[in-house]
Amino acid sequence: MSAADRRPRVGLLVSQQRAPNYQALRDVAARAEELGADVLFNTDHFFPWSGDPTGAHFECWSMLAAWAEQTDRVELGALVTGAGYRNPDLLADMARTVDHISGGRLILGLGAGWLERDYVEYRYEFGTAGSRIDLLAESLARIKARLGRLNPPPVGKLPILIGGGGERKMLRIVAEHADIWHSFSAVAQLRHKSAVLAEHCAAVGRDPAEIVRAASWSGPELTDELVAAGAGLILCDTSAPDYDLTALGHALAWRDRHAALRV
Repeated sequence: MSAADRRPRVGLLVSQQRAPNYQALRDVAARAEELGADVLFNTDHFFPWSGDPTGAHFECWSMLAAWAEQTDRVELGALVTGAGYRNPDLLADMARTVDHISGGRLILGLGAGWLERDYVEYRYEFGTAGSRIDLLAESLARIKARLGRLNPPPVGKLPILIGGGGERKMLRIVAEHADIWHSFSAVAQLRHKSAVLAEHCAAVGRDPAEIVRAASWSGPELTDELVAAGAGLILCDTSAPDYDLTALGHALAWRDRHAALRV
């Protein structure tokens, strides 16, 4: 099935920065699944990236394991895990384990990383934007190799999501490895970057329609334009302290109307 033939899905990005307690994060996951979200993402940082730098925060992969146990249907993942934050072979093992806990619902979201404080305080090498992208490419090769050797293997395919839009290096990595791609782009940028991605896909012998484009919920009209530009996964977001799901409700209603029109 090509990306153009897929009906759009709706996910929720839950920021754990300044979460008052873990119970709030557990509750928002339960509410999102009950409403009908297709995918539930958290973030992978060690500190808040905006507002009070000393605010509360919780670790990404521990949360994903807990969410995997408490939920039944929704897919789960990080948007996105910094490649430099964990040994790639260990990360593959972590992802495989969470995939089993969830019954095969994990999406492995990966990116190059950008928040310098994460690296400095946890004593990882920050490097440069270029070196972090190179590390992402190296990590993907190791992750895939380790996934092929683990016993038991992942439950299913374990799709890889890559976040980033750099046209020369990042989109080449997307063409080589991604099942889902989030460029964090508006409509015109998404069209342009999709054309660049198609060139990279041609260079590596891959059909660009195999890669699902993710984009941010922007209300019904703008989101319709994103879908027309190729987006197949639409993401709302919510944050502390209230974890309001009003936007998710609107997006899910839009999804269902969109699906009904295509029957």
